[in-house]
Amino acid sequence: MSAIPPDTTRRPPAGTRRIGRAAQVAAVCAALTATVAGCAADDPDAGTNGVGKLPAPQIAAKAKAAATAADTVRLSGKVVSQGSTYTLDMRLAKDGARGEVTTKAASFQVLRVGGALYLKADASFWAGEKAGAGVGPGGSAAKLGDKYVKVPADDPVYQRFSGFTDKDTLLAGLLGLHGQLTAGNRGKVDGVRTVQVAAGAGTGGTLDVSLEGTPYPVRLQRAGGAGELKLADWGKGVDLKAPDQDQVVDYGRQLPGAG
Repeated sequence: MSAIPPDTTRRPPAGTRRIGRAAQVAAVCAALTATVAGCAADDPDAGTNGVGKLPAPQIAAKAKAAATAADTVRLSGKVVSQGSTYTLDMRLAKDGARGEVTTKAASFQVLRVGGALYLKADASFWAGEKAGAGVGPGGSAAKLGDKYVKVPADDPVYQRFSGFTDKDTLLAGLLGLHGQLTAGNRGKVDGVRTVQVAAGAGTGGTLDVSLEGTPYPVRLQRAGGAGELKLADWGKGVDLKAPDQDQVVDYGRQLPGAG
């Protein structure tokens, strides 16, 4: 009788088999997790407020609605209007504003509390503004320099500069985009993730809208190179307190002929 050859096939112990299967499952799970994570990393809207998925006109509309609903905002940057460049740093509220406006010729502080408008500038500013009205560099203008000047509502100076303090009117004029709207470019403005809305392929201005929290506008590049502005501190408090009386000159009353 021939001997039956021994069985040389050895099966690993059951415990070893279970460990092997567990390792394979873990490897598959890890691969799937990496794939899902990779997909999330490629999604520009992951973790955002979702406005980036909307058509450009809806993004712009939501940004404007958010701006209108907010009580306050800080507006800073440059605006070119009628050949003049204004550098603004304004904190705007629904019932007033405070900040600084700089032109090529002068720099002055602006404060509006309710309907009362105050400007603080040097004597040369007032001499230039009121030339021909009895306010000369060595006369009445010297009394106005470096004081808060309360400007009468019917004075041309009030009409010129009160617009810088009217939140809703100012934003309505600045946030307008001209041309067909497109969107898609993603970026960051001061660390805030944004989606950009462009008008006329950018020639009509661009508006960067926050992808974090409320979809506020955070940067505006105006059409035709007419300036760039940043919008920040939405909803933060603005100190709107009238100056102390000893720091105020009311030229409508105290300087006859100056209005």
